[in-house]
Amino acid sequence: MELSAVIIPAPEGGYVGFNPETGTTTQGETVEEALANLREATELYLEEFPTSFSGRPLLTSFEIPEHA
Repeated sequence: MELSAVIIPAPEGGYVGFNPETGTTTQGETVEEALANLREATELYLEEFPTSFSGRPLLTSFEIPEHA
C-alpha cells in the first residue's frame, strides 16, 4: 500500500512526520528516523482502524506571497 509522508524540520530540532491519509504524526532526529517512526505508527493505526484507500496519493505545492 502506498501512502503519503510529509516530513518537515521541527523548530526544536529533528523532524516531524505526518501521514495525511490517516492523520498519524511522529518525530525523529533524522529524516530517516522520522519516516521509519511514521511507517510504524501508521501500520499500528491501520491495524486498529482498517481503512481502504482508492487511487494514488497526489502531492503538490503552492506559493503564497511573503508578508514583510
